[in-house]
Amino acid sequence: MDSSPVPDAASSTPGSSAIYFDGTSSRQHIVALVFNGELRISEDHRLLAVWSYADIRRADSQPGILRLTCLTAPSLARLQIRDPALAAALISRCSRLDEDVPGQHGVAKIVGWSIAAAVSIVGVIWFGVPLAADRLTQLVPQALERRLGDGAAAQIKTVFGGKSCNAAAGQQAFDKLVGRLREAGDLGPSVISSVLATPVPNAIALPGGQMLLFGGLLDKAENPDEIAGVLAHELGHLKHRDNLRNLIHDGSTSFLIGLLFGDVTGSSTIIFATRTLMSSSYSRDVEQSADTFAMDLMQRLGRPTKPMGELLFRVTGKQGDKALSIVASHPLTEDRLLRMSEVQQRSDGPPLLTPQEWSALKAICSSKG
Repeated sequence: MDSSPVPDAASSTPGSSAIYFDGTSSRQHIVALVFNGELRISEDHRLLAVWSYADIRRADSQPGILRLTCLTAPSLARLQIRDPALAAALISRCSRLDEDVPGQHGVAKIVGWSIAAAVSIVGVIWFGVPLAADRLTQLVPQALERRLGDGAAAQIKTVFGGKSCNAAAGQQAFDKLVGRLREAGDLGPSVISSVLATPVPNAIALPGGQMLLFGGLLDKAENPDEIAGVLAHELGHLKHRDNLRNLIHDGSTSFLIGLLFGDVTGSSTIIFATRTLMSSSYSRDVEQSADTFAMDLMQRLGRPTKPMGELLFRVTGKQGDKALSIVASHPLTEDRLLRMSEVQQRSDGPPLLTPQEWSALKAICSSKG
């Protein structure tokens, strides 16, 4: 091919240090450049490439070197120029040299895509994950949920010494109290409840109908209505399967895979579930829903709702370490207590326990009870 310049066309010589990589081999070519209506790249009078000035873009390079690429050339093709005069002559002809180049307009695109990705992730976390948790919760069989709850209950009991409170008279009183709440809340006989011997003031609902009352909370209660209100609140979480939904929402990949395939008996899965159930808190909407359930239940029994809030605030004021107390997982705000206080305080129903039964329940963790 004839690579000689046309009259009046600016050109370089091989000594001008223009180096060309054709993008198909590692060989470097010492080339001459001819500036006609387009850039002509030649080696020893042999035309290697023709680049349109509009398609030439700047590539990353070291200081003192102009490195170029071309949109219509092979992706690895590069032209490298060290001669400042030759570089300036070529730059003056390339009006779109710095379009879509990292460090210039390209950075804005990268930042824009990064922001869009971040917004997408936040959207998935705030909207997609809760929606998925709601859907998956409805698909988990009751038998599988019960196995998960049984495993978590065993782990919690082990953490707190493994001792359940079961003094005979106290156990009868506790069964009577839970039975009245369960029947009023239409939960059926599947609820399994027990009192755990620990000074920690807490109560917790576990997947599958497990409910644990910690002895420390019972110690701080002054009447059956206070404990009944808290237990009714936990029954609300069981009724709505809030505990399972929280587990799915906060679950690790391995936990969700295990749940999907029905394997929830592995030690790591149970440990994760136990830790999540003990440390995570419910959302404001979930807490309000459980409050509503508890207040409706107490009203059906003809008992006041305010004592529940009074017990929780008593715990809040006196408990120094709230890490495992009921206020850690069930944060009690002033508006919640106000709501419990403003509802009609009924007391026309029969007492949930007699004074003797209440005394026996308070002593359930005593070997003499």
